[in-house]
Amino acid sequence: MIDRRDRATLFRTRLLQALEGRSQSWLARETGLDRSTISALLAPGTRLPNAQAAADCASVLGVSCDWLLGLTDRRDPPDVLAARAVTLVPAARALFDDTILAWHRAAKGAKIRHVPATLPDLLKTPEVLAFEYAAILPDPGPALSAFQAQREGLDASLPDFEIALPRHELVSFASGTGYWSGLAPELRRAQLDHFAEVLETRYPALRLYLFDAHRVFSAPVTVFGSDRAVVYLGQQYLVLTDQARVAEAAQHFDHLVREAGHSARDTPGLIRGLAV
Repeated sequence: MIDRRDRATLFRTRLLQALEGRSQSWLARETGLDRSTISALLAPGTRLPNAQAAADCASVLGVSCDWLLGLTDRRDPPDVLAARAVTLVPAARALFDDTILAWHRAAKGAKIRHVPATLPDLLKTPEVLAFEYAAILPDPGPALSAFQAQREGLDASLPDFEIALPRHELVSFASGTGYWSGLAPELRRAQLDHFAEVLETRYPALRLYLFDAHRVFSAPVTVFGSDRAVVYLGQQYLVLTDQARVAEAAQHFDHLVREAGHSARDTPGLIRGLAV
């Protein structure tokens, strides 16, 4: 509970913030309230608005009534918050689209948790990337060069990056079956060696865990710090920005890590075992 005087002070402060330099006369005109009422609400003391006046002020100013009254720290109205909490964003079939790059940059310095759709693009060799994206990259050279530059730019901004991957994805890759059918054995061995080397070199900033999909399942998802969780649907990203939902996505990822049953230090050895 907040003392009445403190709540009145908070209401005045937030009302002035929401006005953003507009006059009391403007607020009175837009809400239909008397100028004397507006002046009283903004004057020092314990005066608080009735429900109608608080709702009118919030509606005109485009803020949450609960925020004005100090009941929440979320300024936007509930309908705006709901619309922003879950959104669909187009997903390009590309090496690394601008949307993903922007999310990585926005999360600079924060922990990123990632469950890729296949193998993580950030760790693929150019030969594997060329094989995977051959259908959309008739001339892969320029696209791969651009992607490499983007990847190097991200490396310095990823101080805490965790990846969880179903073990069968690596087994399928190592054997060249399913999705990876047609990829030359020497390219697959080189990729596995590259995985292991990068993981050893960049530990503990980069950690990869292999979980058993027979025990636990995950859709492709990336959790960018505490601000955003993104589920990859194929042609779209399902973006969650409500902090409670983002926290739940992070907990889901942490469960995958626990299910892996091995430490990140052990992963390079497990990968090299598949390359035999």
